[in-house]
Amino acid sequence: MIEVRELTKRYGATTAVHGLTFTVRPGRVTGFLGPNGAGKSTTLRMVLGLHAPTSGSATVCGRPFRDRERGLRHVGALLDAGDVHGGRTARAHLGVLARSNRIPLARVDAVLEEVGLTGAARRRVAGFSLGMRQRLGIAAALLGDPPVFVFDEPLNGLDPEGVKWVRGLFRRLAGEGRTVFVSSHLMSEMEHTADDLVVVGRGELIAAESLAAFSARGTRPSVTVVSPDATALTPLLVAEGASVETAGGELLTVTGLPAARIGELAFRHHVPLHELTTHSASLEEAFMELTADSVDYLAGEAR
Repeated sequence: MIEVRELTKRYGATTAVHGLTFTVRPGRVTGFLGPNGAGKSTTLRMVLGLHAPTSGSATVCGRPFRDRERGLRHVGALLDAGDVHGGRTARAHLGVLARSNRIPLARVDAVLEEVGLTGAARRRVAGFSLGMRQRLGIAAALLGDPPVFVFDEPLNGLDPEGVKWVRGLFRRLAGEGRTVFVSSHLMSEMEHTADDLVVVGRGELIAAESLAAFSARGTRPSVTVVSPDATALTPLLVAEGASVETAGGELLTVTGLPAARIGELAFRHHVPLHELTTHSASLEEAFMELTADSVDYLAGEAR
């Protein structure tokens, strides 16, 4: 478990993180989301003891991570896939980590196989693609077989097969009762992978809740209605408090009324329906709406 309490980090007059409080629970995949510059990477570095907080605390399984010896046995982390000595081979890189954390060297070959790098084990890392470096970073995180995992943008550079593999890996680790904390800007992947979300903006907490609860806080669900008598149906829906947009001809987009109620009204007033489809708000829509005031950099605008 990761527990963050009133975590704050200042750099001179700049406050990168302000008063963050949240819990990342075992057995769940928790997505860590926020616009660029929101303080995500700074927060992860404080969790891992790489940056000292100005105030507040971050603990892993009840203790600050920097107080633990042989850290890879407690937390597996990937923060920067490029932070590897390019002159070493993949096996040599993992071997150094294994020795320094008193991990059996047999684990090196095991994790290389798990991430699909057995064939590249003796190649120098300088010749690796970004996707291969990401796999090597994940291998390093897996090396100590820890109960907690922290990943910062682990999907960068991966091909579709790699993304699918990582998604399955996160689900498996959570299914084993481990804590999985993943920072990502890929909303579609978080929508398919995360159980819970921690969302920040300008260093402050916006939400810490289940993915379903966060998505529901976004734009209201809409219902697509197709009727040959849309003109007669529209005032009936408006009278019930619905907002109706006409998309031309027989097509209506309705918000504020569930599909079941629309169907009841149409049946009662003998209005034929050809289609009635509910569209729930996506994670991306909810994210864009709820973080709109926390974006520092907008294309074509200065803030």
